[in-house]
Amino acid sequence: MRRPSARRLAVPLLALGLLAPALAACSDEPADLVIYSGRNEDLVAPLLEKLEKKLDANVEVRYGDSAELAAQILEEGDKTEAALFFSQDAGALGALSKEGVLTALPQSTLDKVDAAHRGSEGDWVGVSGRVRVLAYHPGKVPTPPDSVHDLTEPAWKGRIGFAPNNASFQAFVTGMRVLEGDDATRDWLKGFKANSPKAYEKNTEILEAVDSGEVSVGLLNHYYWYEKAAEEGEDKLTAKLHFLPDGDPGGLVNVAGVGLLKGADKKEAGYAQQAADFLLGEEAQSYFAEETKEYPLSAGVAPADGLPALDSLQAPKINLGELDSLKETLTMLQEAGLV
Repeated sequence: MRRPSARRLAVPLLALGLLAPALAACSDEPADLVIYSGRNEDLVAPLLEKLEKKLDANVEVRYGDSAELAAQILEEGDKTEAALFFSQDAGALGALSKEGVLTALPQSTLDKVDAAHRGSEGDWVGVSGRVRVLAYHPGKVPTPPDSVHDLTEPAWKGRIGFAPNNASFQAFVTGMRVLEGDDATRDWLKGFKANSPKAYEKNTEILEAVDSGEVSVGLLNHYYWYEKAAEEGEDKLTAKLHFLPDGDPGGLVNVAGVGLLKGADKKEAGYAQQAADFLLGEEAQSYFAEETKEYPLSAGVAPADGLPALDSLQAPKINLGELDSLKETLTMLQEAGLV
């Protein structure tokens, strides 16, 4: 399998307001299927190698940031070599759907996933889910708050960890905008900033800071805690997780997903469809559950031990395709002084 890396060029700002990577192939051998993957190579390369064997085809994977890859696809238009887009989040898929560059998926594929976790236009589908949670240090926070809105109260000043440049945090802010409106979100960001939250580069750093007591609470995705617990033992972790109730925007369930691109020839489109169905099949869904600790979304595969059932969570009701307005969210975060 070929995995060319992305190198960046100075190109005009595109639909998502981000620089698009120039994707360079490392071989002249033609590929049967080209995948643009916004998912981390270390995370999904073993799974996509299994896909290549399953298809008995030459699969080329080009990795990059999901939003940048979506912008690249829009710039390339009909000339894109990609037949399948594997996105880290629903927002990038929603952006492509809005521009009409994704092809409708068969109903048999769509029906493998709950309607809440696929595109409303039937042109993309989620393959794994993640939940925004509150990590907390029980010695410092005996009873964690039930809403991110509580974190603007003076008692939390200097005690919160977050990753402002992380795509999942930005998707959460976008979700709040969709759920509560721009004015309410702007007010929340202002109050959050006033509490001097501590910025980290990665979710793993937030979890470590909570675990050590450097901060009392942290905003992150659920699987970081479960991965660390699997590696080190749950009894080695001080930090605990709180799944926020009552549809709080801080409990957003986002998905990684796939869409098939228009313009692929019949052979490429066939391989792309097989790839989408593979990612929704039992082998791949078990991989997400066991290896990445994400929520499997199809094939009846159960989540990893210890995770609450997805349908038991009181997540906010939201059309995930509406998480596409990243440019506006970034502007709001900049205006609030958080990025």
